[in-house]
Amino acid sequence: MRLTVASQRGVVLLLSISVPLVLLALPARICAQMPANQTTVVASQDIASKIDEYMSALGKVGWFNGSILIAREGKVIVNKGYGMANFELDVPNTPQTKFRLGSITKPFTAMAIMLLQERGKLTVQDSICKYLTDCPAGWQPITIHHLLSHTSGLAKHDKAGDYLKIAMMPMSLPQLIDSFKNKPADFKPGEKFDYNNNGYILLGYVIEKVSGQSYEGFLKENIFAPLKMADTGYDNHDPIIKNRAAGYRKEDGKLLNAWYTDPSQPFSAGSLYSTTGDLMLLDQALYDGKLLSSKTMETLFTPGPGNYGYGWFVMKQNNHPAIMHPGGVPGFSAMITRFPESKVLIVLLSNMDNMPVIRASNDLGAIVFGEKYEVPRTRTAIKVDPKIFDAYVGDYEDRPGRVTGVVVQNGTLMLKLGGLPDPIEMSPESETEFFAPYHDIQAVFVKDGGGRVTEMILRINGREFHPKKIK
Repeated sequence: MRLTVASQRGVVLLLSISVPLVLLALPARICAQMPANQTTVVASQDIASKIDEYMSALGKVGWFNGSILIAREGKVIVNKGYGMANFELDVPNTPQTKFRLGSITKPFTAMAIMLLQERGKLTVQDSICKYLTDCPAGWQPITIHHLLSHTSGLAKHDKAGDYLKIAMMPMSLPQLIDSFKNKPADFKPGEKFDYNNNGYILLGYVIEKVSGQSYEGFLKENIFAPLKMADTGYDNHDPIIKNRAAGYRKEDGKLLNAWYTDPSQPFSAGSLYSTTGDLMLLDQALYDGKLLSSKTMETLFTPGPGNYGYGWFVMKQNNHPAIMHPGGVPGFSAMITRFPESKVLIVLLSNMDNMPVIRASNDLGAIVFGEKYEVPRTRTAIKVDPKIFDAYVGDYEDRPGRVTGVVVQNGTLMLKLGGLPDPIEMSPESETEFFAPYHDIQAVFVKDGGGRVTEMILRINGREFHPKKIK
């Protein structure tokens, strides 16, 4: 559900779209403008071999622990677990392991709303005040469409650095809504795209109000049961859920248990769990029309501002049209990517913070389509004279307003990425090349003929940017 959660000694880069870092990591609008290539047919046996090589390398460098599924035209190519579902008990991850989905909950919430519209219970043009008691006057112009498309302008209650202070506490839905109900709007409804979990929390409230059922009950009866998704549900803490993975985080390279997050906090924006196989059932249902009409499906997958439809990002990946969503809550990272033209599905579910699932999804797609990719490798730090860091200190900008800072703290080069509360430690591979020991981030400093630093080549989760030094 969230992207950044501050810790005392580091940063958890979970997956949401609320700050610039993940916008860097996502397939950008630049990709969306590329012409599509014809799909290259790669033999499933070759794909499976290359994927296992890639995932083993990803695990070796500490960037994945979880389960994956790759399918084409409804046929599974790979469905395999890597690492441990529970490190304390030595229980391995398998295709049956259940993982928290984080923001991959949002596609289910959007589908539930559209089911209610098909049944004549609501329309997406309804003001949310039609369904909320004591609705703030400022919310009158906000429609269900605005909530679905992240264009509402609602204030956010779960900003980086604040979330962990309350995340452990159970909250009723009215309490959750009250936490942001009286805050001033960030912008006028429809003015722009700004990924907002609160909008999807309100959608969960609307689902309950209109259906007369709990959010969990409505999804179970109207989506999970019809699609035979027996391994998907609402991640309540108390029940014994067989094959549920434990969540983990890393700090300074040390493996730790994840911070506890009560499921009432992310609610309909991020509290579901599932398996790779169940998400394939969802994928197939979206092709078969078992759940929603073709007209509704077209609405779901029509991109608006931010390349977001209703509950899905719609753009291009590996030069192919793709429908996708990342997700993350403390202890879990997730990514689902669907390629509708070739009916390829890529699912990555991890029970660890800060897994580069977006980058991995890009690379696995490249393997499937016979395109270029880079196998992750272990990087080794060397000793350099800390005095050389002084030339790199400053601000670097790759587009107006998106600035990456470089500072030195206690003799260590640090990156300050927009939206993150703490700088990220970088280790030298050479006098000009640096990498983050615990994140998929690399930086190369470029000098002109006079030896002056002019720019930085910045790679985040497999995507490359060239911010210029501005001071």
